[in-house]
Amino acid sequence: MDSAPELVFFVNGRKVVEKNADPETMLLPFLRKSLRLTGTKYGCGGGGCGACTVMISRYNPRTKSTRHYPANACLTPICSLHGAAITTVEGIGSTRTRLHPVQERLAKCHGTQCGFCSPGMVMSLYTLLRNHPEPSEEQLVDALGGNLCRCTGYRPIIDACKTFCKTSSCCQGKENGDCCLEQGAGDQAEHEDGDKTSPVLFLEEEFLPLDPSQELIFPPELMIMTERQPRKTRVFRGDRVTWVSPVTLQGLLEAKHKYPKAPIVMGNTSVGPEVRFKGVLHPVIISPDGIEELNTVKRGADGLTLGSGLSLAQVKDVLADVVQTLPEEQTQTFRALLQHLRTLAGAQIRNMASLGGHIVSRHPDSDLNPLLAVGNCALHLLSKDEERQIPLDEHFLSRKPEADLSPQEILASVTIPYSRKWEFVSAFRQAPRAQNALAVVNSGMRVFFGDGNGVIRELSISYGGVGPTVVCAKNSCQGLVGRSWGKETLDEACRLVLGEVSLPGSAPGGKVEFKRTLMVSFLFKFYLEVSQLLHLMDPARHPTLASREASVLADLHSGHHWRTLKHQNVDLKQLPQDPIGRPIMHLSGMKHATGEAIYLDDMPTVDQELFLAFVTSSRAHAKILSIDPSEALRQPGVVDVVTADHLQDVNSFSTETLLAKDEVLCVGHLICAVIADSETRARRAAGAVKVVYQDVEPLILTIEDAIKHDSFFEPERKLECGNVDKVFKMADQILEGEIHMGGQEHFYMETQSMLAVPKGEDQEMDLYVSTQFPKYIQDIVASTLKLPVNKIMCHVRRVGGAFGGKVTKTAIMAAITAFAANRHGRAVRCVLERGEDMLITGGRHPYLGKYKAGFMDDGRIVALDMEHFANGGWSLDESLFVVEMGLLKMDNAYKFPNLRCRGRACRTNLPSNTALRGFGFPQTGLITEACITAVAARCGLPPEKVRAINMYKGVDQTPYRQDLDASRLSQCWTECLAQSAYTLRRAAVDKFNANNFWRKRGLAMVPLKFPVGVGSVAFGQAAALVHVYLDGSALVTHGGIEMGQGVHTKMIQVVSRELKMPMSNVHLRGTSTETVPNTNPSGGSVVADLNGLAVKDACQTLLRRLEPVISRNPRGTWKDWAQAAFDQSISLSATGYFRGYESNIDWEKGEGQPFEYFVYGAACSEVEVDCLTGGHQNIRTDIVMDVGYSINPALDIGQVEGAFIQGLGLYTMEELKYSASGVLRTRGPSQYQIPAVCDVPTELHVSFLPPTENSSTLYSSKGLGESGVFLGCSVFFALQDAVGAARQERGLTGPPRLSSPLTPEKIRMACEDKFTKTIPRDEPGSWVPWDVPI
Repeated sequence: MDSAPELVFFVNGRKVVEKNADPETMLLPFLRKSLRLTGTKYGCGGGGCGACTVMISRYNPRTKSTRHYPANACLTPICSLHGAAITTVEGIGSTRTRLHPVQERLAKCHGTQCGFCSPGMVMSLYTLLRNHPEPSEEQLVDALGGNLCRCTGYRPIIDACKTFCKTSSCCQGKENGDCCLEQGAGDQAEHEDGDKTSPVLFLEEEFLPLDPSQELIFPPELMIMTERQPRKTRVFRGDRVTWVSPVTLQGLLEAKHKYPKAPIVMGNTSVGPEVRFKGVLHPVIISPDGIEELNTVKRGADGLTLGSGLSLAQVKDVLADVVQTLPEEQTQTFRALLQHLRTLAGAQIRNMASLGGHIVSRHPDSDLNPLLAVGNCALHLLSKDEERQIPLDEHFLSRKPEADLSPQEILASVTIPYSRKWEFVSAFRQAPRAQNALAVVNSGMRVFFGDGNGVIRELSISYGGVGPTVVCAKNSCQGLVGRSWGKETLDEACRLVLGEVSLPGSAPGGKVEFKRTLMVSFLFKFYLEVSQLLHLMDPARHPTLASREASVLADLHSGHHWRTLKHQNVDLKQLPQDPIGRPIMHLSGMKHATGEAIYLDDMPTVDQELFLAFVTSSRAHAKILSIDPSEALRQPGVVDVVTADHLQDVNSFSTETLLAKDEVLCVGHLICAVIADSETRARRAAGAVKVVYQDVEPLILTIEDAIKHDSFFEPERKLECGNVDKVFKMADQILEGEIHMGGQEHFYMETQSMLAVPKGEDQEMDLYVSTQFPKYIQDIVASTLKLPVNKIMCHVRRVGGAFGGKVTKTAIMAAITAFAANRHGRAVRCVLERGEDMLITGGRHPYLGKYKAGFMDDGRIVALDMEHFANGGWSLDESLFVVEMGLLKMDNAYKFPNLRCRGRACRTNLPSNTALRGFGFPQTGLITEACITAVAARCGLPPEKVRAINMYKGVDQTPYRQDLDASRLSQCWTECLAQSAYTLRRAAVDKFNANNFWRKRGLAMVPLKFPVGVGSVAFGQAAALVHVYLDGSALVTHGGIEMGQGVHTKMIQVVSRELKMPMSNVHLRGTSTETVPNTNPSGGSVVADLNGLAVKDACQTLLRRLEPVISRNPRGTWKDWAQAAFDQSISLSATGYFRGYESNIDWEKGEGQPFEYFVYGAACSEVEVDCLTGGHQNIRTDIVMDVGYSINPALDIGQVEGAFIQGLGLYTMEELKYSASGVLRTRGPSQYQIPAVCDVPTELHVSFLPPTENSSTLYSSKGLGESGVFLGCSVFFALQDAVGAARQERGLTGPPRLSSPLTPEKIRMACEDKFTKTIPRDEPGSWVPWDVPI
């Protein structure tokens, strides 16, 4: 095998020739670093988020056709791309040339916020349109299933996509009766006609048309090369890995004979993550390229033969075609496979992963292998010396040597037999998320009766996710052969399977009792499916199913995505050029969609730049006995290893320590930093640093541990009003309870990123950091370098999502990075990988809430005593502030005349938890709502009635004596009741539940009172700087950070209104401590409020100064006025300042005025639950908000929707899993599921109340960044309502004790039935759990 002299492929129509291709180089870093195409983003490195999506095109010389498919660039080795054409987001359009319609529509439909995920979204949709120019909505949702977005809530992205459908079916701005999707989607809706007056958010008729003839063609040079290339194996050699790429079957067999230990890589979706995350090194990799025999599709007499090289997407297409053309009785296995292929991973992975790779890798949670095993599939194996066939059975799946591939063999193809008459095959799976999530348990089941007598002749049952490999219940099946199909057989099957498929209590992945329950629940579903099919085929012999059981067989509610928006009108007296109140597109929307928006790691490499990688603790509480960096320092390219000894007296700042010195207090504690000349070398060397520990007791992980060991941060906070103890004695009833709420990962799409650049003179340094708080970066770096603050400048153009997570830990890492840069006089960059970001940074505080409520029989709560415990982690960070804000907001929308509430932050051995959108209120608000719900249950009243009777009404006071007017709260509640048609739908839900035993619907409505303010005047001050240039253009700078919320867009709107200047004349470059000093952090929903008032002040200062000039030439332009002012020596630059809202709180007295205003709202959500699996569908959500006067309805609706979906994730999906030793197990999108497009409610209706009051805020607007998170708990309580209905029907008394997040596991186990009762239970203390509830 001669080494191939060069690797040839095309990127965006340009030829790329690599003479020394390194097999370890992935396409993503190659695009970003070598070609400087930075539109393709790093999001997770494992193919789970879609940020790195590109389109790959390959020409098939045999069929003369080109295949376009989406792929994850982070998993695609460049050596696999010989002869391929790559299209990135830069290749389809730009603001400098011409936008592609996909880019334009995503931006104009307001489908971008932080914009970091937008290029990936664009490329997924673009690839779909290349293959299907007029897609269906199902195809659109499927295409976006592998792309995650943390900001938008997906609804505007769906809107943009739907404009490409044959019928756009987008009812934005239209009334219920005009929407082509309203049939069946909301037959109980009672929408009012107010929406007609709302200005639309975008105009479809203005969009560029999609013209497939204008797309990039496949490069003719590649076509010729592909058709004429010599059939010779290509070999690429790197420093550590050799890549062998055979192009013929014979070449592949020879390569495997020569390198028997080498893995065969097709899509790199299995080997790639092992290499990246587990450090596996394969010295030789074999990657077949275009071998026809591996891509075969043959319909034989007995079955369908599929080549092992077919991608899973190609297999899906083949099976979809086969089931349309063959008799149904022959396609049972094919249909079951199709069912799983629709939800397996995302479109990118399905197009990359091969059928053979999926089979041979034998992952324990494989979706296809259980089905292929029960389907009696055969594997065709080839080697240089022989050809043979083996069954895909339990022996192959358990890797028994006699039933496995030999090292020199390859899997050539798999044959899937046709099913027979009276043979039935079914597929089952339950995952944390309906799409793009690994199954908790999946199963394939097959039964063959021989004839219609219902006697089992053959039975096969396989499970994935319940052992180290796919498990076949062979003995159980053999014991059931010969028995008649009936309930007695079902009961016996459950008993046998639970006895054979043993799952220890400490099994990896946890959820053991849930998994055991799913095994028998799937069996029951299979029994019912087969029973119904038997009845349909022979009604005389087989009875029909009882109606209450038939509901099991229906899919969860589904329908076309449909939404309505009702926002505010612009005042008719307002000037047309005044942009305030209009749905202006995000300032960077077009750049987001084209990949031109520059984030920190998109910045070009600085000359002689170094990279920094952290070494973190692997122990949760231990002494550091030694740190040995010697092996790391010997590695090539390594410059230094910085430890606490180097920092010495600057190793702390405020309450935070930079690097651990003698003791580590959590897994992920920063120990030292390795500096090298490349990212790869720095990370490799970081793994070579040896740290010796000695464990220390106690190990405190949970809130219960902290309470036991009295481990708290001081002080305790307390809020009290009235006389709680006295009124308890007067109450009709008293109820005590508690609720636990788990934490939440920020999961901003752009990981922690920073670049420190020494300026070379006067000890100056520039810092470019993805942060919410540039001043804090400036202060901590100045302290660490022992320099005055004026030598350190921090610059932030934009942040790819933050949500509170880019303040404290960001500053610590920036200080260490700056120290390294200063020490070596060279620029140093640090960008965290997703896994280490999640490990190091902490997130939302887990909470334990305890309550004691005294109430009257009509549901009025007259006395309430509460305790809040927040898991703060190992250092204080923002924990005290979170506890304080949680206390001040815990009353939510309710008047508790006698209240006592105490809050404490627990000191534990976890990464320090910090601010996260909502800042304590999503936790304490849920505790209060749980109490309200429990009181309603005790009183036998609907929760909504108890909520209404306890709500603030009219003018009143909060527990801390701040006045409020709750009339807008009442209006939101009433409007939401009407908009959601609550009464009618409550009756419909009850009727549905009465008719369905195994499926239940739930409906819940919650109110919202969200106080907005930062607790002190100092933290509310803001400044701005406005320049007017002689050409009449303006430049504005302010202290707020653009994180996706659109603050820069709103600031330009402010300048435009105040100066009566077109928005196109106003520019905003970013935020810098060099232009606006002493800024406060961006957060707390007040960024636009505070900075907007400062910008407004600067503009008004300019106008006052220029008033004489303008009055002399009132018809002039800004260019005229600027020139005249310059000629008269009048300054055209002005600073603006806002001192902050009056704000105070006296914790000793428990009173004050900490907030400026309140955001009111209400949300009603409906769900449908599968009681056998815990899976659920979000059917519909109605949201009504009081937003004051909206400065930009498009941005504000985006904030509400995005926050709601983030809250939906918080309360129903997102689980952080820690081991008993404190190790975070959920370190990426494959283990930690945030909401995806499939989780958006099918119907989403958002309504803003009309503005009625003038206030001291910016144009009487209200900040909306955080409040909507809490509304996600309406889904939590809707799920609780559904679970309650199931429990009531099963005769279970009392409300279930449900904690947040309310995952499928908790839902299923709360819907107790004969299956949950039959599973074996492990004795407490007899096993070490895989994870502990934090």
